[in-house]
Amino acid sequence: MRLFLAAATAALLSTTVMAQTEMTDTPELTFERVFASPSLNGSSPRAVKFSPDGRYLTLLRNRAEDASRYDLWGFDLETREWRMLVDSEEVGSGRELSEDEKMQRERERVGSLKGIITYQWASDASGVLVPIDGDLYFARLDGDVTRLTDTEESELNPKLSPKAGFVSFIRDRQLWVGAVGADASPITPKEDDTIRWGEAEFVAQEEMSRLTGYWWNGNDTRLAVQRTDESPVGIVTRAAIGATGTKVFDQRYPVAGSDNAIVELFVMDPDGGNRVKVDLGAETDIYIARVNWGPDGMLYVQRQNREQTVLDVLRVDPATGESSIAITEKAAQEDYWINLSDNYRFLKDGSLLWWSESDGYGHFYRIGFDGQGKSNSAIQLTSGSSPTTSLVGVNEAKGEFFYQATTDVLTQQIYRAKLDGSGDPVLLTDLDYTNTASMDPTGSLMLISRSAPDQPTQSYLAGDLGQRLTWVEENALGEDHPYTPFLLSHTMPEYGTIPAEDGTELHYMMLKPDMEPGKKYPVFYYHYSGPGPQIVDKGWGGALAQAVVDKGYIYFALDNRGTANRGVEFEQPIYRAMGGVEVVDQKTGADFLKTLDYVDGDKIALYGWSYGGYMTLKQLQADPGLYAAGISGAPVTKWELYDTHYTERFMGDPREVPEAYEKASAIPDATKISDPLLLIHGMADDNVVFENSSELISVLQENNVPFEMMLYPGYTHRVSGEQISPHMWNSIFRFLEAHGVTPPE
Repeated sequence: MRLFLAAATAALLSTTVMAQTEMTDTPELTFERVFASPSLNGSSPRAVKFSPDGRYLTLLRNRAEDASRYDLWGFDLETREWRMLVDSEEVGSGRELSEDEKMQRERERVGSLKGIITYQWASDASGVLVPIDGDLYFARLDGDVTRLTDTEESELNPKLSPKAGFVSFIRDRQLWVGAVGADASPITPKEDDTIRWGEAEFVAQEEMSRLTGYWWNGNDTRLAVQRTDESPVGIVTRAAIGATGTKVFDQRYPVAGSDNAIVELFVMDPDGGNRVKVDLGAETDIYIARVNWGPDGMLYVQRQNREQTVLDVLRVDPATGESSIAITEKAAQEDYWINLSDNYRFLKDGSLLWWSESDGYGHFYRIGFDGQGKSNSAIQLTSGSSPTTSLVGVNEAKGEFFYQATTDVLTQQIYRAKLDGSGDPVLLTDLDYTNTASMDPTGSLMLISRSAPDQPTQSYLAGDLGQRLTWVEENALGEDHPYTPFLLSHTMPEYGTIPAEDGTELHYMMLKPDMEPGKKYPVFYYHYSGPGPQIVDKGWGGALAQAVVDKGYIYFALDNRGTANRGVEFEQPIYRAMGGVEVVDQKTGADFLKTLDYVDGDKIALYGWSYGGYMTLKQLQADPGLYAAGISGAPVTKWELYDTHYTERFMGDPREVPEAYEKASAIPDATKISDPLLLIHGMADDNVVFENSSELISVLQENNVPFEMMLYPGYTHRVSGEQISPHMWNSIFRFLEAHGVTPPE
């Protein structure tokens, strides 16, 4: 779980705003205000899409009075006018979501949001399919909203078929399909409770970013549908301990080294007829990573081996289910893994735009195929030591594609390049900002979102040359922006590098409070440290870190080896060695801090959540006395308790390398913790299950090791909310104050 960083400056304010601000006292930036509405980040639209006819740009926009509630808005690209298309309070029923939908929202990291969280355009651009409160609605552009379902059960993963002839969804573990405007019926059989049709299994949702288990072809005539047999998966009895009672769930959770669900794939007609089974190969202990229909009418399935070192793209005949291997991708080097991505696109000529780390950095290739559908050529389209990170769009008419790439480590930029590999990529965005982008289906229009340490996220509509056509959300730090009253007390972050033990440059970021000469200040040392998130960048972070700085603490963060966006060699050291190089690199950060004359080296406090919570424990165990205190939120304490796909990708199978798991565990050396420890965990966590903390608690108690804890009944891996979040953060700083980790007088 990523904690974003905060910084701002008054230098960019207009003279008028500065004068008005100086005439009043700067309000205190409390944790209560950080998590209240309106959001100090300003408006934060999400789920941006272009209508199929190119007329509208739609997005979900949160409300000023309730930052977690989203409504559907549309921007007419011809008239340049905004209007609300669906008001979530006018349409929603308020019905409680099913447990399946609640858990799926947790997988999508949208469990805290209300109102509309997703939608889909009809192919004729007549309107959008909108799920709200477990039911489905069709909203037309003239303002008419039609209710399509009204049931106590939730309709999961709803879709309009590509030609908009059908509505499909999951209900009660079956796939339902119906003509638009007509009643739907199940097209897959009702089997026992361990069988699910059309749903992605747990690890696909949580670790593979695959949230669906069925796929329509382009002309509404066939569907590929996943059948999941969960019977081999072990049961974790999860006690969701709430404030007024406890619910017990027997959750199918495949811990590392255990059996996964058996996943099969079938192709069928919209009424369930003509069902054929897809040949996925003789080995059943595999992962279905991605499924797509190609322009040739064939089905393409990305099959990953359990070790996650080989990825085959299968070409499947939908009439017979017969398959052949079109592409085989292997890990870039020994003792490494394959990072899955959505950075690929089938082109009209039958070739494939494909992302790979085969040369040590993420780059794009164009792959050609022979008459039998097997790859026979590959052209590398991007190169260099700055990894590409996302495919933004393709304009086949102009022979161009658009992508996002890491630039100077700390920013993301958008580029345009040729599909034939000719010429050099062209930068389309401002290097003073870090950027993301999405694109319309033709590759003609982009929505670019950008931010900087002194500018919260802005979004604008751009042409294919990168030129700004109009602001979608300027979000300027003007008189009316909710963040403006706090600007004069904020500081810009400082960036730098520290050499790791092997000489690798590690990037850090530091925010400093107002400091008096000769005084030394405590450090709030934030870390995640695990594979995936890059913490140190030059984007906007929000207000949380600045609230910490306003309390008189230096806020510090460092990206160790093993984190993303630096290439294979930078990530590789954590292979079968989690809790090793990260501890060493973060210690390098602490040692650096102790050399600074304004840092109180006896008052460096660690904070981390999830993997970061695990790292707090490992760092306190490795170097007693180095840190003044540690806060461990929702930590993994034994990797045997975490799921197969994530854990085995980096650690291997514990049945084959038990010694790696023993060394990585935070349990054997728990009694070495001698510095003050605050343990935090949600008592209904279905991701990092509470057993991770309960075992640690038991070991510490049985060995008379002092520690403190703050548990949150009813909360999952995401302990957050307008009141809960400030409670947690106030608890953290009361803990630090109680142990003398405080600013100078």
